[in-house]
Amino acid sequence: MNESNRFIAEFYNEAEELLSGVEDAVLDIEENPGDAEAVNRLFRAMHTIKGSGSMFGFDAISEFAHHVETALDNVRNGTLPVSKTLIDLILVSRDRITAMLAEANGAGPPVDPREGEQIIASLKGLLRSDVPEPPVDQFPKDQPEKACVPDAPAPQNEAVYRIRISPDPDIFAMGMDPVMLLYDLADMGACRVMVHTEKVPDLENLSPESCYLFWDILLTTTKSVNAVKDVFIFVEDTCEIVIEIVEEKGAALEASTVPRSGDILAECGDTHKKVIDEESDTLFKERLKAAQKEQTLVTQTHKSAAASTMRVPSDRLDKLINLVGELVITQARLTQVASNIDNTDLGESVEEIERLTSELRDSVLNIRMMPIGITFNKFRRLVRDLSSQLNKEIELITKGAETELDKTVLERLDDPLVHLIRNSIDHGVEPPDVRERTGKPKKGTIILSAGHRGTNVVITIQDDGKGLDIETIRKKAVETGVIPENAEISDKKIFTQIFAPGFSTSREVTSVSGRGVGMDVVKRTIESLRGRIDIDSVPGEGTKITLILPLTLAIINGLLVNIEDDFFVLPLMSVEECVEIKSKEIETINGRNILNVRGNMVPYIRLRDRFHIGGRRPEVEHIVITNINDSRIGFVVDHVIGGHQTVIKPLGPAFRYNKEISGATILGDGTVALILDTNVLLESA
Repeated sequence: MNESNRFIAEFYNEAEELLSGVEDAVLDIEENPGDAEAVNRLFRAMHTIKGSGSMFGFDAISEFAHHVETALDNVRNGTLPVSKTLIDLILVSRDRITAMLAEANGAGPPVDPREGEQIIASLKGLLRSDVPEPPVDQFPKDQPEKACVPDAPAPQNEAVYRIRISPDPDIFAMGMDPVMLLYDLADMGACRVMVHTEKVPDLENLSPESCYLFWDILLTTTKSVNAVKDVFIFVEDTCEIVIEIVEEKGAALEASTVPRSGDILAECGDTHKKVIDEESDTLFKERLKAAQKEQTLVTQTHKSAAASTMRVPSDRLDKLINLVGELVITQARLTQVASNIDNTDLGESVEEIERLTSELRDSVLNIRMMPIGITFNKFRRLVRDLSSQLNKEIELITKGAETELDKTVLERLDDPLVHLIRNSIDHGVEPPDVRERTGKPKKGTIILSAGHRGTNVVITIQDDGKGLDIETIRKKAVETGVIPENAEISDKKIFTQIFAPGFSTSREVTSVSGRGVGMDVVKRTIESLRGRIDIDSVPGEGTKITLILPLTLAIINGLLVNIEDDFFVLPLMSVEECVEIKSKEIETINGRNILNVRGNMVPYIRLRDRFHIGGRRPEVEHIVITNINDSRIGFVVDHVIGGHQTVIKPLGPAFRYNKEISGATILGDGTVALILDTNVLLESA
């Protein structure tokens, strides 16, 4: 990838993060219109998208973002009130920029320019007629750098800012041009610019790719200091920026009172005023040096904080995870070999390698951990839009946003959570009038929470709606032939029928639900993540759906078992206990294998028979009892070896039709053990 493509790729990543922040800020403002920090955060995001878009040649995106920025600037200045119409337009604008980025990146269809024109017209319609819209920044490509001289006295409520811009010498290599900052400042008001050339080396040592200049600017403007700082948002990590308020007046500043460039340099210590006596000049320079040291320290601290994080492509992390997995396997083999050699020094060295490998494994896995709040924040917009569409009032409350989960798991959780939240909004929470008649608050609540439970992450989606109608679900299940009409089935078992393919209790199909597809997607996705689902519901009080997931899919805790010379791994999170089984304890009821475990009848599957493994059964076999979706089932094996840190390896195409085996792992002696999918085994039992 060449430098240009790399910077454009970084722009896409940055824009994606900014747009995510835009949505959060807009929803924060809707909840609290007086949140000035959220307004400033939103404005800065749009300003950065506009500036970065223009810098990298995305002129259409830059121009569109400019119109949104103009509206937000009026909100900041108090001339445009926050309204539902404005909130809707900002959200639609955010979606529009997302679509434009997807089109530019080749990941989306072409956008309709007429839709953008309609949004811009609506934004302009909101602006007060007495508030002129500033022109879109147009940076002349062939205009040389020059000082900006004020043409007329400044209006009232002005301030004079002294600004020093000292770019990093490598700023050009980063795709940035500091001259553009001067044009941005010139658009804000009258300014005088002095360029410093003393750092320019002689011709022999001069590099055309380096920047040796720095500038002092005296800016007279009605803009606030925050507005001036916003100019430098996307270069603050590559330039040393110092902004000072020189003078602030309620009346207009006359041209004669505007400080001269020489005065600025004198105060900055670059030259000396002749009128300053020797004693006061010395005192001034001492104070100046202290101030400069403080400014330098703050700048260096800021740069250090900015450099504490870095972007790494996910494919590099995946490769690192795979290499660590191979290292764990090799370390296990080394440990097994060392156990057969009576050598104290070797044993100590192997133990140290085992400890370091374990620490490395945990550290690398933590790199891929991301807070689940990143996913949770996406659903605020979903709840807002869908509840408005269905004429319901619903508040989304999130808890445990700091809970971390493997990036791979997190990415695949989007669709299941979308379906579950949509289901709660459509089927769970009642309309406001119905809630009031039943004595509930007019506004419904959906609580989305996450937390750790052992080595698992537990995510709950809970609403205070009408709950599941167990009789309606049972009737529908009987009609579709899923369960016998007179079967005695627990409530939890009946609740799980909502996850059956094509199952829906809706009488009509709408754009939101009714096809019986969404919940099936939830079940299949969670099971593919080696997780399980639990449902609790009380009529009239609401429904709570719990998702229990492993922290990571790269390395899991498993239970290693064997049958003859074959080894298998069962996910430890679903294992309840292990018991012995003898021939005389075998019972068969209606053709199914049943084991009496302390008075409870537990069905079981003989894995020897299931996988057609030959040989003779031992007199005493072991049965691993698991709990899968509130159903207890046992798996009979020859021996239970014990817990095993399982590095998951994908299977080849020969196993693509065998759903009962989800992967494989390599043991310390090089033997391959197959990882069983207990959910599929339960369904086929």
